[in-house]
Parts: sequence; C-alpha cells; structure tokens
Amino acid sequence: MNASELLENSLSPDATTRQDATHKLESVARENYPGYMITLSTELINENTPAHIRSAAGIALKNALTARDSSRQNEFSQRWLSLDPDTRGKIKQELLRCLGSPTLKAGGVAAQVIAAIAAIELPTNHWLDLIEILLGFVNSLDSTNLKISTLQAIGFICETIKPEILALRSNEILTAVIHGARKEEPSTDVQLAAVSALYNSLEFVRDNFEREGERNYIMQVVCEATQNPSVSVQVAAFECLVRIMSLYYEKMGYYMERALFGLTVLGMKHPEENVALQAVEFWSTVCEEEIELAIEAADAQEYGEAPEHESKNFAKTALPEIIPVLLTLLTRQEEDAEEDEWNVSMAAGTCLSLLAQAVADTIVPAVIPFIEANIKAQDWHQREAAVMTFGSILDGPDPQVLNPLVAQALPILIDMMSDENIHVKDTTAWTLGRICDLLIQTIKPDVHLHPLVSAFVHGFDDSPRIISNCCWGLMNLADQLGVYFGEEEPVQQNSPLTPYFEGIVNALLRLTEKPSNESNFRTSAYEALASYVSHSAQSSLPVVSTVIITVLGRMEHLLNMQSELLGPDDRINWNDLQSNLCSVIIAVVRRLGREIQPLADRIMTLMLRLIQGAGKTSTVLEDAFLVVGYMATALEQNFSPYMQAFLPMLYPALKAHEYTALCTIAVGLIGDISRALGGTSAQFADAFMSVLLENLQSEVLSRTVKIPILSCFGDIALAIGPGFEPYLETTMTVLQQAGSLQANPSDYDMIDYVNQLREGILEAYVGIVTGFKSTEKADQLLRHVSAMLDLIRRTLDDEDRTDAAVKLSLGLIGDLADTFPNGQIKEYLLAEWVAIALKTKARFSSETKRTMRWAREMVRRATL
Repeated sequence: MNASELLENSLSPDATTRQDATHKLESVARENYPGYMITLSTELINENTPAHIRSAAGIALKNALTARDSSRQNEFSQRWLSLDPDTRGKIKQELLRCLGSPTLKAGGVAAQVIAAIAAIELPTNHWLDLIEILLGFVNSLDSTNLKISTLQAIGFICETIKPEILALRSNEILTAVIHGARKEEPSTDVQLAAVSALYNSLEFVRDNFEREGERNYIMQVVCEATQNPSVSVQVAAFECLVRIMSLYYEKMGYYMERALFGLTVLGMKHPEENVALQAVEFWSTVCEEEIELAIEAADAQEYGEAPEHESKNFAKTALPEIIPVLLTLLTRQEEDAEEDEWNVSMAAGTCLSLLAQAVADTIVPAVIPFIEANIKAQDWHQREAAVMTFGSILDGPDPQVLNPLVAQALPILIDMMSDENIHVKDTTAWTLGRICDLLIQTIKPDVHLHPLVSAFVHGFDDSPRIISNCCWGLMNLADQLGVYFGEEEPVQQNSPLTPYFEGIVNALLRLTEKPSNESNFRTSAYEALASYVSHSAQSSLPVVSTVIITVLGRMEHLLNMQSELLGPDDRINWNDLQSNLCSVIIAVVRRLGREIQPLADRIMTLMLRLIQGAGKTSTVLEDAFLVVGYMATALEQNFSPYMQAFLPMLYPALKAHEYTALCTIAVGLIGDISRALGGTSAQFADAFMSVLLENLQSEVLSRTVKIPILSCFGDIALAIGPGFEPYLETTMTVLQQAGSLQANPSDYDMIDYVNQLREGILEAYVGIVTGFKSTEKADQLLRHVSAMLDLIRRTLDDEDRTDAAVKLSLGLIGDLADTFPNGQIKEYLLAEWVAIALKTKARFSSETKRTMRWAREMVRRATL
C-alpha cells in the first residue's frame, strides 16, 4: 500500500480502517524515519495530490515532531536532529516552498510543520536564517497565499518558542506583522493572518511596548482592525486587545480614554456574537487585573508599604457605560442552549461576577433597579436575567451591604424554585447555592431552613442540571453552617440541620440510586452526602451508620457485577460509582475515627477486592488507596492485622513509576501507615526504605513524586525513632544532595519546584530530628547539623522562599536546639545569621511568627 492510500485510510470514517492505517504509519516511522519524513513532505508539496491527503501528510509530519509529554518530545527532537543535514535541509526547503501553494490549506499545514521544526532547531542554534527567509516572504508582492501562510508560520513560531530566543528579531517580526495588519492591506485574509500572528507575538515585543511611539502605532493598527469589514478580523483584533490588557495593563490609561472604552462598549453591542464575546472578555480581563491589584494593595497596606503597581480603576470608571450593556446581554439566553455552550449571556454573567469583585459595593446600586424591575416579569428571559444578576454580585461587595438585600430576596427566591420555566429554576437554585456558600449568616435557621431545604429537596424531581445545583446548594449549606456555628471537639449533640438531617440524607440516597449521571447530578449528590456525614452532629450518628451500611452494600453489589460489564461506557459508569462510594466511605471514616472499628474488616475486605480488580490506569485504584490511608489513620495500632494482605498490593503501586498520581498516593500511604503503627512499623521499615530509595533513582518517575518521598523519610523516622539508625547515613546523604539544587532565577517553574523540594527535605529533617530527640541515639545527628543548618540558611536567604519553607526552617532550628540543650551545637546556634533569622520583621503568617518565638526560646536555652 502506498503513502497516499495509507493517508487516505487514516481519515476513514471506519474505526478499524483508520486505526490500521495509523498503526502502519507509526510502524514505518519507527522502521525508516528518514524515508517516512521525506515521503510525507513529498506528499504535502505535491499539487496533484488531493487537498485532504496533503493535509493528512502535513498533520502526520507535525505529529512526528511534537508531543505533549516532555520526555516524548525530547525523544522526537533528538530523532529529528539525528537526521543527516541534507535530509533535514531537503524537507525544510520543500516545506518553505509549500507556503506559497495555490491550495491555502496546504500552506497552512506547512506553516504548522515549519513551526514544529523551528521549536526543535532554533533553541539549539539551527536553521538560523529561518526568520529572515520568512520575513522576505511576507514582503513579497508576488503571492497573497505566500503572505498568509508565512504570517501563520510566524504566528505559530511565536506561540511555541520562548520569547528570549526570538528577542533579537522582535523588531523585524513586529514590523512585518503590523504591516500585514494595517487597514491599507487589500487582502482581509492577509490581515487576519497578521492580526493572529500579532496576538502570538505580543509577549516578546515587551521592549516595543515600552517605547511610546511604537506602542501608539501598534494600538492604532489593532483598534482600526476592530472596525474591519471582516468579522473574523474584528474578532482577532478584540482577542489582541484582551491579551494586550492582560500583558500591559499599566500602559493602557491613555488608550482607554481615547479609544478602548468606546470601542469595547460598541463591540459588546455588536450583532455578531463572536465579536460581542471578545468585547465582553476584554472587560472580564480588566476586572481580573484589577482584582489582583486590589489583593496586592491590601497586602502592602497590611505591612505599611506602597503597592508595586496601582489600579487605574478602569472598571469603576466604566461602570455606568458597561452595566446597562451587560444586563441587556443577560436577557439573550437561548431556550435550547447546550449546557456547556459558551454564549454571550453566559459571558455577561461571568463578567458581572468579576465586576462585583473588582468594584465591590459600587455595583450594588447599579444593578438593583434592574433586579427589582425584572424579577417578577412575564418574560422568563427577564426573570432569569434578574436572578442571574443577583447571584453574580454576591461575591465582592461588603456582606453588611448585601445582608439586608439577601434577607429581603430569600423568600422570593425560594418561591421561584417553583417557577414554570426550567432556566429560571436552574439559575435560582444556583443563586441560592451561592447564598449558602458566601452569605450563610443571612440564613436564619428558625426562619429559612425549612422552606430552603424543602425547595432544594423538591428540586430533586426536576431536570438533571437543577438537581445538580440543588445538591450543590445543600452541600454548601452543610459546609458553611458547620463553619459558622463553629463545630468543636467534642462534636455537639445537635446542629441547626439536625431536624432535617435524616430527610436530606435519605433523599440523597434515593437520588444516588438513579442509573444515569447527566449533568453530574449523581456525583453532586454523593458529594453532598459526604458533606452531611462530615458535619453530622452526635445525635445524627445512627443515620451515618445507615449511610455506611448502604454504601458498603452498593460497593459489594458493584464488585459482584464487575465481570458483567460490557463496554467502555459501562466501565466508566462503574468507575465513577466506585469513586463516589469511596468519597462517602472516607467521610464516614474521618467522622467516626476509631469508632469505625466494628466495620473495619468489611471495609478493608472491599478495598482489597477493589484494588485487586482495578487496573493501574483506573482512578478507582487511587480512591481505594486513599480509603486505606484514612482507615490506617483512624485505626492506628489496630490497622496491623491488615498489613499482610495489603502490602503485596501497595508495592506494585509504588513501582508504577509511569503513573504519577497513583505513585504519589502510594508514597503518602507509607507515611500514613508509619504514623498509625508508630514503633511497630519498624518491621516494615526495611522494605519501605528500599522501595523509596529505588524510586528516587528512577529516571521514569516524575520529579514531583520525589518530593513526598523525601518527606516520607521523616514520617518513618518519626514513627520508629532510633530504629531509623540503619538508614540515617544514606538518608542524610540523599537529602543533602537534593538540597544542593538551585533554581535559575528566570525559570519560574524551577523556582516553584525548588521551593517544594526544600519543603519536602525540611519536613524530612524535622521528622528525623524529632524521632531521635530525647533518645540515646540523638548524638548520631551531630555530624549532620552543619548540612541541615546550611539548607536552612540558603532557604531563608532566598527571595523566592515560601512561608511554609520559612516556618519549617525556623521550626527545625528550634528542634535542633531542643535536641541538644547542653551546648553541643552552641557554636552553630550563636552564628549571626541565626540571630537575624529569629528576629526578622519580615512578612510572615501568624503561625510562622509563633514558630519563630518558640525557636528563639529554644535557642536561648541551648546557648546559656
């Protein structure tokens, strides 16, 4: 079979034919990669080949060069770079030639492949003349198609390559792109490609935005493009404005006054929905920026400092102009809109929520007249918009401003749960859920609970979306009432929800028996059930017992029918149900603690069956391990009888290096078990330490799993105390090596990783020191004090340190001083940097400050 036939078959509507062709293409790529790539590029540039096959060839080329997984991408990059230069050069020349193809789609696919190769070659100093070649094509007067495809290629390159790699050519790229985007450009297709390329290049033209003249010209071209006769160009231009506002907010004052206020308000009124959506998104972005700036200002004020950046209050200034437009857009709901369909009404609701957070109290008088005028309107569109408006402003304004309004609205909203229109009921259920979540203090148990709970439970007989929102509302009610009325230890005999507890739980149990899960209503019901169990008062424990017996019965039934599952849909439904059941079991175990003991055998038997029957890729496996972890925590020493049966299932999960989430949970389980069993876990320490150290050496295991492994060393040491001595030297060496890692200041991902890594190492040190403290083996730590303090010092000196790392560092200083109170490490503790660290006035949380005071006292005693 030749390449054209294979490519044709790879597009077949028949799954078997399509999969067979795909497998054959992958096989050819493995066996003869150079020939495969040349064949595909030849098919792509062949003007006699049908357009759909040319596209398939281009996509196959791109797929052979790009991968989402970083390790696979490295493999693809090395494979491409290992081709001989002549072969690579031939393919690149053919791709560049294809940009000018009379078939525009072929040129567009070639642009994607060129960007994929550029992403591999430019960072390694290959294909250095690419940008120059592309810029030459853009300035060509010969072919419109060549311009369009080249601009697309530039846009894709800007999107995929780090800004610093293209920084030296940013002026030329920007000039070419802006030239194509001008209103004088005769081809709207060229304009569209240019504006799209500009969108992708905005991040690396920061220097150009710093220069007023260049910035003015860029903004002029983009603003003019919003008035282009082509709707596609208008949409792309508004997308640019959204991105510009996100990247260059502080530069936008002049342009907001001169053009952007008017352009975006007009844009929101545009009859074309895609244009209106982007104009609304512009104001959502303004609000997001100003919300962040308000948080920054509040933090600065707390410490008596001026904020680094100040809000220009664009949202507050524009409020009188944009609120009427947003409220009108809210009334443009579609009767038969899909649940996940993003439309202008939903966008307006989201923007209104962000506005409420950005302008706070100011929004209330701006929208109340609309709510009052429409909440009882004949037209359902207006009623729903009024309720949506009310629900959208509940987060942002001062609760003292909202409380009287909510108190007045609650009876009306509860009555509206019986509205004849499904959309009104759905939005009303959502709004009541937000009130329960954000303003629980407005709900008076003796006045509102009975009608509110009744309305939510009656909503269970409605559409799946309404059921889902009712479950969410009930969950918020339980969670927030629990917080508001201050659940204490010991748990109170009764709570405000006690009179309704059994009725709500039974209604949720009935709801979860339904076979479907449309709009995730069944999952929402299980989440609400778990919440009611978690917040149950003492008098409701008999009902909790009913819940756990029912849930265990359902799990047994599902396990017994596992062999009867027919297709992937059955399997997905089965997995979802088991995950839901596990979440309720966890809630019961956490609520009952040691009192779960009578059911422990039954729960552990079911978990072992569930683990045994689940594949490594199943999330159910992770859920089952989480249940086991909570069982260990609850049972403590009484968990011992299950170790023999459970450990053979734990070790394969620990060695499943390619499954990050599963492996992370399995590592956490070692910590749970060690803490639960205490000293008796020493018999498992050899096996635990062996597998953890082996995992640290794995090249496959994600580096994010290695952090909890380091922390787990501390859990084991804390549990077995001086019994950890055989592993001490190896562990301390590993921790010291890991602690030497430094982050590149410009690599933010690496900075985050190093911070998390240090936290894990410090947690390990704290566990080890605490485990050895007050034992005859404590002196074994003396030779490691210097390394521990070195990490502490580097952590505290790091400008990017986290509060958690600071707290752990100060705590470890205190622990070391407490472990050696007789002057053994006095010379270390009297170092000037230690004194400075323990007296610093830096911004720390109250917990960190308490830890600092304690550490200061421990050091004082140890240095007398």
